[in-house]
Amino acid sequence: MTFWEVRTHPLRSKELKILAAGYATLAIGCVGIIYRFELPGVWGSALSNLVMLCGYLLIAHGVAVMNGRRYRLLSALILLAQAIAWAISGARDLNLMWMYLTAMPLSLASAMAARELLRGEGRKWGHARNIAVLVTGTHAALYAFRAAVLPWLAIRYGQAILPTLSKITLYEGVLYSVVLPMTLLRLVREETHSQLLQESQTDYLTRLGNRRWFFEEGARVLAHAGKHETLALLAFDLDHFKAINDRYGHNTGDEVLKSFSAIARGVVGPQALLARIGGEEFAALLPGLESAPAQAMGELIVRRFEQTSAPGIDGAGMRTTVSIGLACRDGNRATLADLLAAADKALYRAKSLGGNRLEHADSDTRTTHA
Repeated sequence: MTFWEVRTHPLRSKELKILAAGYATLAIGCVGIIYRFELPGVWGSALSNLVMLCGYLLIAHGVAVMNGRRYRLLSALILLAQAIAWAISGARDLNLMWMYLTAMPLSLASAMAARELLRGEGRKWGHARNIAVLVTGTHAALYAFRAAVLPWLAIRYGQAILPTLSKITLYEGVLYSVVLPMTLLRLVREETHSQLLQESQTDYLTRLGNRRWFFEEGARVLAHAGKHETLALLAFDLDHFKAINDRYGHNTGDEVLKSFSAIARGVVGPQALLARIGGEEFAALLPGLESAPAQAMGELIVRRFEQTSAPGIDGAGMRTTVSIGLACRDGNRATLADLLAAADKALYRAKSLGGNRLEHADSDTRTTHA
């Protein structure tokens, strides 16, 4: 199933192939354990254990690759150390090696996988990540218990407790082998779903939010804001944009849009909801800002956009400017649509006055010239 998912999630194909190889290697190791006594001496036990360890390390490596990391050298060192331990201790005390010492690297490999899953907290992994962390963490803890605590229990209470603890380990191992692959598959699917959702809400050119995203997120912001919390909205329209496209071409027009997007984002900051809501129309919702600081932001955007774009993009003498309308929430503007309508009205007034300026929705006399 994991290997098959490569077709559906090509961006995670490498990681899925590594994980599928890890599961297959674990399965081979389990078969080897069943038939380990067919080989003489410690060979059967050593080989089956090393194969299983390879499977665990592949799983940890696959999860690490999801975070852009690699465990090649560390995995090779762990595998080499385990092989040396078998060569030194296996022949002299097979039971000690099999029951206790083999558990340490398995615990370490599982802990590595859990650690990488925790490192991915900032990714769109959803609840599947928490389940995977629980499964790998529990597996790591159980094998650590087997390596560190079980020998002491066997000395204190006798060897009779070993069969019971072995059964617990067996059942937990089966649960791990079933739950972890399904959980990691769900994790990849949730990540892909989140990426597709984000793409559907993102403007392909400017990488800002699109109109749908702006209205959905804006309505959520207004719903969570208190009745007396200040909110401001800036509506932008690039002046004479059609003339720029006609004279310099659409490629130049696209560069102008991207330039404005970068300037506006740099001024309003990450807390603002900034979106491209039309061809050359943008809007920014500014939670917690009153009229004066919001107007100062708008004025700064007017100046920076003209100064940055004035030398021209793919054409000497090209002049790019922006008109802005500002509206703040009050009793008559309770919804995002109300705010945007008021800001648009002020925006049209700014354009009628020649553009390259900011107009406030609350006053015909508040004007700012670049």
